[in-house]
Amino acid sequence: MKIESVSPDGTAALAGLREGDSLISVNGRKVVDILDYFLSLDADLLQLEVLRDGSELLTFELETEGRQDPGLQVEHPEPAHCGNNCLFCFVHQLPKGLRKTLYVKDEDYRFSYLYGSYVTLSNIDQVALQRIVDEQLSPLYVSVHATDEELRTQLLGRKSPPVFELLERLTDAGIEIHCQIVVCPELNDGRILSQSIEMLYSLAPGIRSLAVVPVGLTRYRKNLPVLRCLTRQEAVEIIKTIETFQRQFLQSGQSRFVFAADELYLQADQEIPDIGDYEDLWQLENGVGLVAQFRQEAEEVLQDTVPIEVGRVTVLTGYSFALELKSFTRQLAQKTGVEIDVRPIRNKFFGEQVTVTGLLTGQDLLGQLDGQDLGEALLVPEVMLKADDDLFLDDLSLDELSAHLKIPIVKIASTPWGLLDGLEGLASGSTDVVRCD
Repeated sequence: MKIESVSPDGTAALAGLREGDSLISVNGRKVVDILDYFLSLDADLLQLEVLRDGSELLTFELETEGRQDPGLQVEHPEPAHCGNNCLFCFVHQLPKGLRKTLYVKDEDYRFSYLYGSYVTLSNIDQVALQRIVDEQLSPLYVSVHATDEELRTQLLGRKSPPVFELLERLTDAGIEIHCQIVVCPELNDGRILSQSIEMLYSLAPGIRSLAVVPVGLTRYRKNLPVLRCLTRQEAVEIIKTIETFQRQFLQSGQSRFVFAADELYLQADQEIPDIGDYEDLWQLENGVGLVAQFRQEAEEVLQDTVPIEVGRVTVLTGYSFALELKSFTRQLAQKTGVEIDVRPIRNKFFGEQVTVTGLLTGQDLLGQLDGQDLGEALLVPEVMLKADDDLFLDDLSLDELSAHLKIPIVKIASTPWGLLDGLEGLASGSTDVVRCD
């Protein structure tokens, strides 16, 4: 594997490894892909065999106290592509003109293990299954959608290996799995949803948790199957089903097992549960427990806040989170003395039924903020941006947004602490602020 970069402060650089070297093995383990590399790091002393300039074979020894990352960025493989044709696939609902990586339909068990991305196991082969078992690649994240195979075939748009049998084989081998069901009204809700929950629970605790997530639809569904979003009453009924199962499972075991995504509670106009009801927050990245975690952190922030020398700022959000953010910023404003204007942005690009902050585009920000009095600075949650590039989904940059709106921009973590840090950085003249000049 090619070493693409070496961190100057890492143990690898100190040992003499260079960008462009090819990694052959670590502690005698042959390195074929990125998974081999990360699995080989589970040691305090690493012996790396490296090929330099295509001919010179070198050996390096690295001491990684606490098994820390030695500071190597290795070649990242292209993901295995998904062969599904899911009725609700978000990639199929994208317009032309976005960055190319957004159109990749990946289905790779390696990335499920490394990054927590969901796979359907529809393209898994016996070699990959055996590797998962042999290497104990756990936990994995699996999109089930329905345990009824005929319906699952309809949802995925292809025949695939029976998912319950695959899950049973993996859990029997000691692999921990977190599952999700994307609920499409009149397809996999109601009786089918209850059946799926019961069958998946029969494999607990091997299956550690199950998230139920409402289908997300954009306005770009031309020539795609007809689907609709959940109604408020349907969301209410799904939550009722989930909470009934939670009570049942708590009586028979240690866990609620099945959890509703925050968006379901918002669609049902029901109160979000307390953070303790989400147990270990296994599905936080799937939008399960984010609001509860935000509330917990908000309480911590408000206890640790002092006045800040900033006048008025604007912070952006999507419509689904606007009321929650406004509740927090009212209290934060009282503590800091900063006037904080929460500005929810309508998603005209994907369609106004898409209300999450992370799917807002630069052009929607420009269209709805241009000519507005936004105060001293604009605070932009980093969830709107591509990691490390400061680009929105439509490739507008923070610099371009700042120049067009003629206002400094502060990129903030999408948390209460992130908002507080952004205000403090603005007050101190932090270099993280994008200046409009």
